[in-house]
Amino acid sequence: MSDTPLHSALDPGLYIVATPIGNLGDITRRAAKVLETCDLIACEDTRVTGRLLQHLGISRPLWRYDDHASPEDRARLITDMAHKAVALVSDAGTPLVSDPGYRLVRQARAAGIAITSLPGPSAPIMALALSGLPSDRFLFAGFLPAKDKARADLLAELAPIRTTLVFFETAPRLSKSLAAISDQLPGRECAVARELTKLYEECRTGTPEELLAHYIAHPPRGEIVLLLGPPPERAASEADADAMLRDALASEKPSQAAAQVAKATGLDRRTLYARALELRGE
Repeated sequence: MSDTPLHSALDPGLYIVATPIGNLGDITRRAAKVLETCDLIACEDTRVTGRLLQHLGISRPLWRYDDHASPEDRARLITDMAHKAVALVSDAGTPLVSDPGYRLVRQARAAGIAITSLPGPSAPIMALALSGLPSDRFLFAGFLPAKDKARADLLAELAPIRTTLVFFETAPRLSKSLAAISDQLPGRECAVARELTKLYEECRTGTPEELLAHYIAHPPRGEIVLLLGPPPERAASEADADAMLRDALASEKPSQAAAQVAKATGLDRRTLYARALELRGE
């Protein structure tokens, strides 16, 4: 099947464009075409986006749009979108992931502006794939707080959630975050992914204690994605097993009740069968 033809001109509106997170070769053909044919590019840092455009051999007007953008800045961009094709990019990866782009998208949507999103690189998704941690469910929680108490409070809030947790982190704060995780979630499976798509790409896994020791000895550089695996399954207590056996024995034979509870808890089936007989008075 051939690709859909790329047009030489774009309709007015907002184009959300994912850009490389390190290796400039990861730009998609579609993204490059939009950047080449749009009327204006809104970006976090004109120097960073300028280097990408230079790599692509593209020259386009750049408008700085970052955390300090004012409502007036957004209003002007919205006005332009009514009759121009405006591309929104972040310094790296997919816009709106831990950046202020969502405010612009909300306002554009409210104004009835046509919005198109171009998929592409995303550091959290790449780190999740590299880590080998469960990926059927995950929660991206942005940056961990810099203050000790706020960090501890957030970790306590997220600790019982049965899913892989994904955070952004900075190299200077990594050790403090790993120490906090070790204090509150000792032994939890973790991963540190850094320098993604670059020459010294690394994804190191282990317990928070192991990773903390490594990065104290080898201070990291670069941008980091920190991942925590879900909490381990809680082992069923004897009281839990007895309650489950009693429920099952109301409608099943001891052997069938033991099989059901063994499957649900991971406990030994023969031990459960013996206990089921005791509960039945046999």
